Amino acid sequence: MLKTKRPLRPRALCLQAGQVWRMAKAKLQVQLVGNILVHYKLGKPDAVRVPNSIAAKTSVEKFLKQHKAVLMRTKRPE
Repeated sequence: MLKTKRPLRPRALCLQAGQVWRMAKAKLQVQLVGNILVHYKLGKPDAVRVPNSIAAKTSVEKFLKQHKAVLMRTKRPE
């Protein structure tokens, strides 16, 4: 019996509280991460006040992939 190699799955983004993701014209800051939902702030880099938003973890990961986001930094929640 021949062993066949399975195709590797692309790694899922690992969202953690305190991460800051940079995109072309926006910045996404992850506040809290639950089993299903993510609390985040999405706004322009120089914005003074940015509203809090809530979305499903999968939709936030898809949004980050579509906009080719780059992880700037990760802060540990205190």
